[in-house]
Amino acid sequence: MSNRGDPPARRSWGQNLRAGMLLTLLWLTVGPARAHEPSKSYLNLNLGSNQFTGQWDLPISELKGVIALDADHDGVITWEELRDRYPQILTYARAHLQLSWEGKPAVLQFTTNEPTVEDFTDGAYLEVPFVVPCPTAPPRIEVDYQLFFATNALHRGMLRLEASGQVQSSVFSPEEHVQQFSLGASSRAVQFRRFLREGIGHIWTGYDHILFLLALLLPAVLSREGTKWVGATGFRPALLRVVKIVTAFTAAHSITLSLATLEIVKLPPRLTESAIALSVILAAANNLWPVVRERGWAVAFAFGLIHGFGFANALGELGLASGHLALVLVGFNLGVEMGQLAIVLAFLPLAYAGRKSWFYRIAILRLGSAGIILIAGTWLAERVFNFKLLPF
Repeated sequence: MSNRGDPPARRSWGQNLRAGMLLTLLWLTVGPARAHEPSKSYLNLNLGSNQFTGQWDLPISELKGVIALDADHDGVITWEELRDRYPQILTYARAHLQLSWEGKPAVLQFTTNEPTVEDFTDGAYLEVPFVVPCPTAPPRIEVDYQLFFATNALHRGMLRLEASGQVQSSVFSPEEHVQQFSLGASSRAVQFRRFLREGIGHIWTGYDHILFLLALLLPAVLSREGTKWVGATGFRPALLRVVKIVTAFTAAHSITLSLATLEIVKLPPRLTESAIALSVILAAANNLWPVVRERGWAVAFAFGLIHGFGFANALGELGLASGHLALVLVGFNLGVEMGQLAIVLAFLPLAYAGRKSWFYRIAILRLGSAGIILIAGTWLAERVFNFKLLPF
């Protein structure tokens, strides 16, 4: 039934248009599969008396995309194949990292001709040790880091720099591949801003976190009457539900992000990622077969605890000192919240505008939730049985 004073046909067309705009927003947010997924390399630099010593950990999953590592094309990369391609790997690595100080480029010297492979939580990495001669300690250093950026814009280079008793950390991206560092004292404000931006980027590329949040938000502009969803009677109750959901999710994942990053509580990454996929399935399934109706905030808090461990995986292998880690933790977590708030601000007005249309209740809520279940179910199978099907 249309509201009094609104022509039915005109009202329905407008509602459907707004709901269609929301569906487009959801598709642009989570639909397009990127050709690559987020990945990291780890660069450690330590300034000694007359040289920098360093180790560069390179993900083999990215290396095989730029160098033909699998010589016999059997789908398995052996140590012998890595050894045969090791000179090419070093050449590629040297071409994508440049250190300089006082306007002069430094000479990167690799110290081994044999590959060493280590298993990290997110896959196998090639460890590449090196030295950079430095007769006198420079006041600052410039690092130009471009590894894998040409083939994967989501790749990030994680830097740990130790000099003069200070530990600094940073994140290199295609947009910020050249950075300068003072070797006397670290700039906490600069590092805070870098990890703030990284937190924003992480939530926008964390499709499982986005889908979980959207699954909770979809019914926030509706009310349950008997066996049907109907549009909320006003903006205030819908806004209140959204605020409760977002606040509960934020509080929960902030707790476990802090506990995990500070190494007070740890969960195996594979278990964490599988549980996150399951949480997305359950949140979306609740929209189709409601068990928890008006208490979406409780679901957000309960599963948000698991998502916090997932956020912690993004910071887990930086090897930071505890005092510095607190700075990184606050900056990263605040960035996550800002990215999350942007999603909510884009979602809520369109969802509220289209809440009373059949298009929202059927195409957006029901079909959208079913699509979320399908995607998250695939993620769950991938993470439990350790295979890759989806490209995101």
